[in-house]
Amino acid sequence: MPIRLGRIGYLNVLPIYHPLESGLLKNDFEITSGPPAALNRLMDAGELDLSAASSVEYGRHPEKYYLIPDIAIGSRGPVQSVLLLSRRPVEELDSKTILVSAQTHTSAALLGVLKKKLWEISTGLVTGNATAALEAGERPEAILCIGDEALNLRYHPDYPYRIDLGEAWRELTGLPFIFGVWLVSRESWEKDGERLDAAARMLVEGKRWGEENIHEICVLAAEDSCLNDEEMCSYFDGLVYDLGPEEQQGLAAFYDCLVETGVLERAPELRFLPRI
Repeated sequence: MPIRLGRIGYLNVLPIYHPLESGLLKNDFEITSGPPAALNRLMDAGELDLSAASSVEYGRHPEKYYLIPDIAIGSRGPVQSVLLLSRRPVEELDSKTILVSAQTHTSAALLGVLKKKLWEISTGLVTGNATAALEAGERPEAILCIGDEALNLRYHPDYPYRIDLGEAWRELTGLPFIFGVWLVSRESWEKDGERLDAAARMLVEGKRWGEENIHEICVLAAEDSCLNDEEMCSYFDGLVYDLGPEEQQGLAAFYDCLVETGVLERAPELRFLPRI
């Protein structure tokens, strides 16, 4: 029976998944692709064995998962693909309503932290599809968009104010921000720990291949994107795929902020995959 692996359906994980999906690294994964929010639900329901997932998902259910060491998706400043697009300066959004992508959990939670702790504003939030709204002629005061949609909309002429949430987090804390982590289901681990240990190692090996061949990844990603090779390389240069001490510190700080903003009751301990 194949290992059920979740894949975020965005360009930012291409360096990790391309060597797996192309057969460069042999594996027995059955890969399910989707936005972070969908993968969160599948992991929570026990329908995936391991997956990329929102950082918030681990914070909400740490008893269900182990973190895979040495792999994450984040930034040490501008991330370029998690943007608050606004028709006015962010300080003037107080009492306005922000359209938030339904695909994200972590970025929406980060927005709540930044509103309270950095910008000191209070806004309404409505969940929806930003691209569809704009194509229908709607013009919300501000839009939180993520992933490939953010890359496509970042220069929209009706939204002259672009706030990069990765950069805003660094302004607030001085730390990296971890948007996504890779999780192993504890239930799956109890049933098939040896194979899942090998699967986790394979993901980390995929990450290393991607980092060593990042120019090839940039060219590949640019083929089906509005970004050219140079812009795509700039995008990938701003991403972090490690979960080292500084990234863990940033993740722990985020969980502390989520307790402050009422998203979590308590900050979880970071529990990593046991090694066999």
